[in-house]
Amino acid sequence: MTAPLLEVRNLVVEFPGRRGTLRALDDISFNIAPGEILGVVGESGAGKSLTGAAIIGLLEPPGRVAGGEIRLEGERIDQLSHDKMRHIRGRKIGAIFQDPLTSLNPLYTVGRQLVETIQAHLPVNAAEARRRAIALLQDTGIPAAEQRIDHYPHQFSGGMRQRVVIALALAAEPKLIVADEPTTALDVSIQAQIIQLLKRICKERGAAVMLITHDMGVIAETCDRVAVLYAGRVAEIGPVQEVIHQPAHPYTMGLMASIPDIEVDRERLNQIDGAMPRLNAIPRGCAYNPRCPRVFERCTQERPDLLNAGATRAACWLHDAHDPHTALRRPEVAA
Repeated sequence: MTAPLLEVRNLVVEFPGRRGTLRALDDISFNIAPGEILGVVGESGAGKSLTGAAIIGLLEPPGRVAGGEIRLEGERIDQLSHDKMRHIRGRKIGAIFQDPLTSLNPLYTVGRQLVETIQAHLPVNAAEARRRAIALLQDTGIPAAEQRIDHYPHQFSGGMRQRVVIALALAAEPKLIVADEPTTALDVSIQAQIIQLLKRICKERGAAVMLITHDMGVIAETCDRVAVLYAGRVAEIGPVQEVIHQPAHPYTMGLMASIPDIEVDRERLNQIDGAMPRLNAIPRGCAYNPRCPRVFERCTQERPDLLNAGATRAACWLHDAHDPHTALRRPEVAA
């Protein structure tokens, strides 16, 4: 098996405050192999973007990594100084954010921004950096790249700006790309183009991609595996087709059941009752237990770790093979 490019082990992120410390990520673990796209999905507030920010070293103060470790190519990066992490963030980790305008300087041409990024991380002169910048714009599907390279961000459409951001993320040929909601602000046709672009980059360059989104359609179309987050923890992780078609965690079942099906005539959409708990009110045991239709006593007392559940792993006591009271038949997806 290929060694993981990224390893996240028992990651804990906390926010100290006057009324105590809030634990936003609690014991999150996963790997991403070279050439693999891992989707990270969940409701707003589940910890998706925070996980990405911790990996790329951009946690907003007073947020801090309070436990666990993050390794890139075997090297631990969560304890590096700001300057060392800044170099790794450009050279080995590329970042793509939801709003391209937050990643682009409106006062500089896109060419200047690309050339400066390339020269900051690669030993090339200005002429070679410009040539590489034009090639990056061409690779990301921007027409007439030789002319557009001297344009400013406001002269590009939303979809084209996102392509420029992807080109910036690829400028130093990183091994890992963290893409945080890269298609949310785009229309459906542009979304499909960006998805195909990410898949092609992953295949051709052998880069690992962590794709953060709330859109299961994007996950299904793009990813090899998916991690479902709930209240700062991994609820389920496994091959994307297994998680979508045979979900093992009741929360994942609820997510799948809430997606409209054009082949089914239904007056009301399925929904998950209740809301995700606040960070200062995480319930004892399984964090999902107040909303779970299959809850039983153990769920309210003990927190489950990820357990084998067929082709996936789920943090649910329904899959504890060592307990005769909870080792139940794998539940089917809700109709």
